[in-house]
Amino acid sequence: MSNYYKDWSSFSCYFSAEYSQNFLKKCYRILHITDIDSKSYQNCYPFMYFLEHGKLYYQQAISAPMSIQPILLFYGLVHLIKACLLTMDPNYPNSTSVLAHGVSTRKLKKQQYLFFQDEVKIQKNGLFTFMAEKMFHCKNSEGEKVKMGYLLNQIPELSNLFQALEGKSTFLQVNYHHPLLVLPKQILDLYFMNGNHFKNFLERNHGIQIEEVEENKKELIIRLSEPLNANHFIQWDSREKSRVISTDKEITFFSNEMLCHYLILYNLSMIARYEIEWWSELLKTMPNKDYPFIESFLQVAAEKGPQLIYQFLENLANS
Repeated sequence: MSNYYKDWSSFSCYFSAEYSQNFLKKCYRILHITDIDSKSYQNCYPFMYFLEHGKLYYQQAISAPMSIQPILLFYGLVHLIKACLLTMDPNYPNSTSVLAHGVSTRKLKKQQYLFFQDEVKIQKNGLFTFMAEKMFHCKNSEGEKVKMGYLLNQIPELSNLFQALEGKSTFLQVNYHHPLLVLPKQILDLYFMNGNHFKNFLERNHGIQIEEVEENKKELIIRLSEPLNANHFIQWDSREKSRVISTDKEITFFSNEMLCHYLILYNLSMIARYEIEWWSELLKTMPNKDYPFIESFLQVAAEKGPQLIYQFLENLANS
């Protein structure tokens, strides 16, 4: 992602019906879809319109007051996701069951409510469930609940804020120039592993092919057999302009960054619409760590959301 995404101008090629139709043809050919020509022609304009509408929401969010930013960012992301879904399912939406949000949130407790402790619940049907399965092959999440604090931990750009407010970094910077992946040796202590265990962990849990692992006083140097593919193990910090690795070795359904953006923005958009009293008090009084994390996340989401979508599309284009 760091090598080719600039800004919204990176999407320019997709605002050509000819290019988008050929792009969709390639996607549908990979999926072994019949009637590729008519399906790609039929979907190229909805594909472009979803991207265009999402772009407008994001652009408005940047200049909007923080009080309504979550609503604009959430629906901007929703439209970009719908464009992505057309690359994975030429018949999207083929039923009304995929049009709902796919998640729900509990009513906020008026006393001592903390955003960090709030949670959302995954529903059987809806956009979130459909997106998770079609785009990331994540299934069987119905009924699962996840707290906002956990989701915020999965956002690389918030690591410095976690360090400042909670005394812990959630991500560490790594260097990757194939075939060498260089990590701080600190990762072994955080994962409770030695070099050999870490090598086995990467190969078994992440499918990373490794030739050898070397250690010195400060670094863990890994020589790879094959280039890294896009995965949750190595992520991109758009603020620090660097690759990073989570300090938490456990990878779950909710470690996917795009899914995290969707769920956090969904909850914040619901709060901004229906919990005006709490939301206004938060913005005016800034009583605890909720405010700096929410403010920082919204700033990150305005830039990172389109990057994640662009990366998804480009991975398809280059596959």
